[in-house]
Amino acid sequence: MFVLTTPSVAQQLSEKSTISVITCGPGEELFTAFGHSAFRVFDPLQNIDKIYNYGTFDFNAPNFYYNFAKGKLIYQLSTTKFPYFLYAYKQENRWVKGQILNLNEAQKQAFFNFLETNAKPKNRNYKYDFFYDNCATKIEDVVKIALEDDATFSNTHLASTKTHRDLIADYTEENFKWGKFGIDLALGSVIDNKASYNDYKFLPDYIYKAFNNATVINNGKKQPLVKNEVVFNKVENKNKKSSILPSPLITFTFLSILIILITIVNYQKRKRSKWLDFSLYFITGIVGIIVLILWFATDHTATYKNFNFLWAFAPNCIIAFYLLKNKLPKWIKTYNMLLLLLIVVLAIVWLFNIQQFNTALIPLLIALCIRYFYITNIK
Repeated sequence: MFVLTTPSVAQQLSEKSTISVITCGPGEELFTAFGHSAFRVFDPLQNIDKIYNYGTFDFNAPNFYYNFAKGKLIYQLSTTKFPYFLYAYKQENRWVKGQILNLNEAQKQAFFNFLETNAKPKNRNYKYDFFYDNCATKIEDVVKIALEDDATFSNTHLASTKTHRDLIADYTEENFKWGKFGIDLALGSVIDNKASYNDYKFLPDYIYKAFNNATVINNGKKQPLVKNEVVFNKVENKNKKSSILPSPLITFTFLSILIILITIVNYQKRKRSKWLDFSLYFITGIVGIIVLILWFATDHTATYKNFNFLWAFAPNCIIAFYLLKNKLPKWIKTYNMLLLLLIVVLAIVWLFNIQQFNTALIPLLIALCIRYFYITNIK
């Protein structure tokens, strides 16, 4: 969201000035996995070389962590000198490209005026949304507002039919397996709908491609929006960061085998490992509570209708304490049959693509079914 005030008249740009879209490659941390987008205003005659960055926030803002958890995180447009910005990305070994926009003098000045107005303290804040209002989506929005009807974006270069979850996976599946697992766990079925081509533009790479396929009316003529491109930092054969942790699939496979082996031993000895049952029920219950809180108690748009609650069943965190007893209440068997039914429903939801779940859950779900079935039939 932008503050629709009358743009102030900023410093007058010279004919040598340029306005660029800056796109940065992914980094080695999860929060940098998707890259970054910003604007650059450069005028060597006026000694201006400035970055306008919609991807910043203030850790010291009141109730920062509470607002972050609630989905009410406030981001802001910040400015810095381009050499400082570029130096930071070089230190992180991330590629940086610039697309110089094909604008006339009046358009460049209008663009600069808008950015300067939007960067003022009273205007710079906005409510962040990962999919629909972030550093990348702002780029096209700003162009459409600053240039009014002169800029036209075409999505004809896009040919795939991906979901938001697919798009996230493109950037996390290989190098951020635990991050992807957490995302798949926290985000609901709303991100499994087919993404419109405009929806792709929450990712800087797709904003970059969109600008290469956009046009602008410049001096009465329809021309490409991008005049030329510049590579500011080229990264070749980037070493991938290796994780010391085993992947979620390996981890849950190991844990599931352990659960199944313990269950087999319990069956042979006609005993029940109370500590195992308590742990399984309590942990899945806590996870279920978190899933429901994200769904019902926050403003996050992507955590709605999360069917992970079918296996991470919130009441389990209470039922767990009954599993510490030597003699189980009779109703526990009926409750476990409900848990088995919920996992069957989850399989149907998965099969019909209502929601896609992380494949690392498969061995865990198998182990849970075996354990629930054992408890249901134990005497």
